[in-house]
Amino acid sequence: MRDGSRIEAFLEMMSAERGASENTLAAYRRDLENAAEMLSGAWGGIASAPVSAVREHIQGLGARGMAASTQARKLSTLRQFYKFLFAEGLRGDDPTATLDSPRRDRSLPKTLSEADVDALIARAEHEATTPPPGIDAVSALRLHALTEVLYATGLRVSELVGLPLSVARRDDRYFTVTGKGNKERLVPLSARAREAMRRWMKARSTNAALANSSYLFPSSSESGHLPRQVFARELKALAARAGIPSARISPHVLRHAFASHLLQNGADLRVVQQLLGHSDISTTQIYTHVLEKRLIDLVNQHHPLAD
Repeated sequence: MRDGSRIEAFLEMMSAERGASENTLAAYRRDLENAAEMLSGAWGGIASAPVSAVREHIQGLGARGMAASTQARKLSTLRQFYKFLFAEGLRGDDPTATLDSPRRDRSLPKTLSEADVDALIARAEHEATTPPPGIDAVSALRLHALTEVLYATGLRVSELVGLPLSVARRDDRYFTVTGKGNKERLVPLSARAREAMRRWMKARSTNAALANSSYLFPSSSESGHLPRQVFARELKALAARAGIPSARISPHVLRHAFASHLLQNGADLRVVQQLLGHSDISTTQIYTHVLEKRLIDLVNQHHPLAD
C-alpha cells in the first residue's frame, strides 16, 4: 500500500469511526500530504520514515517560521496517523511516541464587550427593518437571525450555517445540535433569537429559491447551505457599519463572547463546556482569566478585610 492509499485509509477511518467533519478531514489531508512530500525520497515516504526524519520534519517547520501552534497541530495529525498505521499492522512502531510537542504560549481568545455585542445586534436588527443601500431585505433578515442565534447559542460557525430547518419549526427554548464527532448537545435559544428566526422564516417562505430547502439558511452552494465564509464576510461588514473595527470581528469571536459573558455573569465552567461542545474541560479553561477576574471582584466587594 503506497503513502497515498494509507492516507486515504486513515481519512476514511477518521470519517467513519470518529465522525470527523469535512473541514477536519481537509486539514488532516493537507498536513499529511505536506509531510509525505517532505519525507519522500531517501526516507521512502511518510509511512516508513524513521523517528529522526519525523523529528527533523517537525523542527523544520519552526525553522520556516511556522507558529508553535501550527507545528503542534501538524505533529498531532502525524501522531494520529502513525497510531492508525500501528493499530492496522502497517507499521511496527510509532515514530512520534518520543517526540515532544512544540512549546507554545496559550493566548487569550479575542472577544467583545457586552456593549460591543449589543451595538452589533442592534445594528443587525435595525437593518432587518430598514436595509441599507446595496443590501436586500432577505439578506438583512438572514444576517440578523444568524447574529442573534450565534450569540444566543455559542455554536461553531459550521454548526450554525448547517442548522436544519426543523430548528425553526418549533418555538422551543432549546434545541439539539450535532457537533464534532457526531456528538449531540442541547443549546439554549433566547426569545430574541426565536423572534429573529420567525421573521427570517416568514421572508424565507416567500422566496421560491429558498422555501424548499431542508436547511434553515439555504444557499445555492455545493453544500446546500450558506457557506461560512459568506457569513463571516457579512458579519465583518455589519460590524463596520456598527462602528466596530471589522478586524475584531468573526463568527468565532462572537462564540468566545458568548462564553466569556456567561462566565462574567456567574455561569459555571462545566456548563459553558457543555454549551460549547468541548469534549475536554481543558479546552474551556482558556476562559479561566474571566473567572479569576470575577473571583477577585467578589472578594474585593464582599470580604470584610478587602479595604
